[in-house]
Amino acid sequence: MRFIRTKAVVAGLGLALSLAACGDAGGEEEGVEVDAADDCDGKFEDGTRMAELVEAGEITVGVKYDQPGLGFKDASADIPTGFDVEVAKLLVADLCIDPTGDSVTWEETISDNREPFLEEGRVDLVLATYSITDERRQIVGQAGPYFITGQQVLVASDSDVESIADLKGEEVCSVTGSTSLENVEAEGAVGVPADTYSDCAEDVLNGTVPAMSTDGAILLGLAAQNPDDLKVVGEEFSEERIGVGYSIDTPEMCEWINGVMTEAYENGDWEAAFDATLGESGVEAPEPPALDECQA
Repeated sequence: MRFIRTKAVVAGLGLALSLAACGDAGGEEEGVEVDAADDCDGKFEDGTRMAELVEAGEITVGVKYDQPGLGFKDASADIPTGFDVEVAKLLVADLCIDPTGDSVTWEETISDNREPFLEEGRVDLVLATYSITDERRQIVGQAGPYFITGQQVLVASDSDVESIADLKGEEVCSVTGSTSLENVEAEGAVGVPADTYSDCAEDVLNGTVPAMSTDGAILLGLAAQNPDDLKVVGEEFSEERIGVGYSIDTPEMCEWINGVMTEAYENGDWEAAFDATLGESGVEAPEPPALDECQA
């Protein structure tokens, strides 16, 4: 098996999602078929959150609904699609819960709700293009990363903007509660918050703001939905390490998540998840990123 490394990974993602513009960017594909495990009798220590979820036989997972290729839910679909969702299905299945059944609630989780939803217990896991940061790890648990991407800029197709450097002093939209807002402000732009990435894209389309910015993979998916009107420009100006969120009160989940991810790396399930979503155009899967050690 051959792998693509570092910046070639993001370039490959760009190719994959740009080519998706020729087809349906909404991601109607059902993804990889994942069977629930059947070995949960005594698998987890009593009192752990994993054991509680196995006993309950149900789980709630927070995902995005507006990010083609990563987390997207069509109005007619029962289950969201995308790479985040595929990774979530692997975790759910390890708890002996059918990831495509009624025992899983796929809760729409916008960026500003990720920490509150975990703190309130509204969701058990968050896989919603959730960048790992030291600040967030003071509030919630984060395991991973299971994916690495970089931030770019989305503008109207007739825009002269070529990179974030051309937007100093200009308004740039991104979602409330995301690291993207902090990053654009650090580059000298004026951050404009919105509830969702779709809202930002609409503001670019109607000329309310000259640009939006977030992870390049997200932007390419949005551009693929409007190939005649939107384009992604510039090199990546950040590194976003995407991980799994869980309650800080259940630290035992970190070792479990890392264990499932390690197995998926080794047996090809992670690569299959990538191929069925971000790599659907035929681009090779990147090498899975190294997982952080769990915090004591």
